[in-house]
Parts: sequence; C-alpha cells; structure tokens
Amino acid sequence: MDRNELFQWVKERFGTEPEYLWVKAPNFAVLRNKNKKWYAVVMDVSKSRLGFEENEIIDILNVKCDPLLIGSLRLKKGFFPAYHMNKDKWISVALDETANSDEIKALVELSFTLTNQKKK
Repeated sequence: MDRNELFQWVKERFGTEPEYLWVKAPNFAVLRNKNKKWYAVVMDVSKSRLGFEENEIIDILNVKCDPLLIGSLRLKKGFFPAYHMNKDKWISVALDETANSDEIKALVELSFTLTNQKKK
C-alpha cells in the first residue's frame, strides 16, 4: 500500500482527507478523526532515520497502537519504533509494499478507534 492508496481508502472508510500542516515538510500529511485528534501521520523520511545505513527516502505511516502489540509488530519487517512520536503508543510502518495492506488497514482502524475514544 502506498500513500495514495491509503488516502483513498481512509477517504472511503472514514471520510478523512489528508491535511498538510507544515511548510518545511510539505509531504507530511496528518489524518484526523472528527474530534480533531490525529489517528495517522504519513511522512517521507530518510531510511537512516529508521536505523538503516541508507539515505533513500521512503514513505512511512505512524499510527497509534495498543502498547501490547507494539513489541511483536516491531519484530516484523517494515515496522519500526515510531518516528517522531511516543514510541510506547505509536508505531511506524513502511509504505513500500513490505507490510501487508490488510495489516496496515487493521492498524489504521485500531488507531482511529483509540484516538476517537472519550476519556473517562
């Protein structure tokens, strides 16, 4: 799944459009639910930022995740500690066909739910 496929899917599923908030990072897109909380962020970053020696630019998706799932997800190819987010509650996924599209969609659904919950 690439960023365009993701944006098309979230538009159909949640009615969400990407928001581009930063002039200095024009390819960084935020996805928000109706309560204005971010449920996903799509960024283009250097692979070196994810622990690789390469400097190739790739798209990644940050999603909020159940902390109990994060450890096992990080063991999978294409999953990384969250870039630029709380690493205990968020995870980064490469949008380069490494991760399965259904798995990405399930994580986006989970993130949407987690960020849409009302605080007690």
